[in-house]
Amino acid sequence: MTGHAIVVGAGIGGLTAGVALSRAGWTVTVLERAPALKPAGAGLGIGPNALHALDTIGLGADVRRFAAVQGTGGVRRADGRWLVRTDLGAVATRFGDPQLMALRADLVSLLAGRLPAGTLRTGVAVTGLSGLDGTGSPGVLTTSGELAADLVVAADGINSLVRKTLFPSYPGPRFSGVTAWRFVAPIPAGGVEPAESWGTGSVFGLVPVTGDLVYCYASARSDPDARGADEAAELSWRFGGWHAPIPALVGAVEPADVLRDDVYWLADPLPAYHRGRVALLGDAAHAMTPHLGQGACQAIEDAVVLAGTAGDLAGYTAARMARTRMVVAASYRATRLTATTSRPLAMTRDGAVWLTGHLAPGLMIRQLAPIASWTPPA
Repeated sequence: MTGHAIVVGAGIGGLTAGVALSRAGWTVTVLERAPALKPAGAGLGIGPNALHALDTIGLGADVRRFAAVQGTGGVRRADGRWLVRTDLGAVATRFGDPQLMALRADLVSLLAGRLPAGTLRTGVAVTGLSGLDGTGSPGVLTTSGELAADLVVAADGINSLVRKTLFPSYPGPRFSGVTAWRFVAPIPAGGVEPAESWGTGSVFGLVPVTGDLVYCYASARSDPDARGADEAAELSWRFGGWHAPIPALVGAVEPADVLRDDVYWLADPLPAYHRGRVALLGDAAHAMTPHLGQGACQAIEDAVVLAGTAGDLAGYTAARMARTRMVVAASYRATRLTATTSRPLAMTRDGAVWLTGHLAPGLMIRQLAPIASWTPPA
């Protein structure tokens, strides 16, 4: 089945859906409420599973050209002591592709550039849906009028208006207990080795991206909506005593360049990822905490699977629900592991990671298999 598909939202998932559906023969309109594309976020992890999905729509090779390959990495304590070091080259050996890191803006630009001319309409906000009684095709109500469609794809984020319309009794997002900060900075003298450093209730990650930049991300226990006047000063207060080069990086970043978000997730599973001829994908369907770096990857997977099953949305739900719920649960377990504020529990955690790294090297990569080994259905 093909026809006219309307995609609500021009983030990573929405743009990927637009490209994938266009390649599958659909006429596509992508609606974005912002007046122009302005990617939210800084860096973006692209796992082997996402690369496998991008290959099916002809974009994998382009991403491999501009994204940085992560060769080594591991986990450190706040004082810099290594708990485990990992040869990330083994990721490519085991799963057929490496773990990549890119600037989110670069991936958005690539996806938007592959949409057919006239597909993307910015400055158009969706206000509701019509035709959900099952008697006809759905309609999308917008600030520019009503649009008819044969398929509606909701990629409108964790606070999805479409999800609320389809499932009004769903409880919605839940606060995870942590706040996240992100920024991109020049790589300091001496370079940066990819690593995630763990404190008591807090995390700081350093990942080189293309050129001479490093993507920095952090998370810590915090009350929701506790935003300060100067997020750079907040980072210096929280992480200024950690190992080098973290103090220098947080001390040099401009407040305006720091992105802060309270981390919410969809803890309760939806009854389905579709209703009638309307489908949900990405954060609108299964928003997860960021501690496995799979949010955008799962949205990319959704998009290519949807393009292959758009004539059977029940098949799309069946193909995606169990897998995405597994990744949501695994991500939240990682959040709880790193966000413990109990010093004894943090010491036990660190000791277990150190011991595992010495007695079972490669276990961390093997544990990625349920996620990273995914390939799109034929």
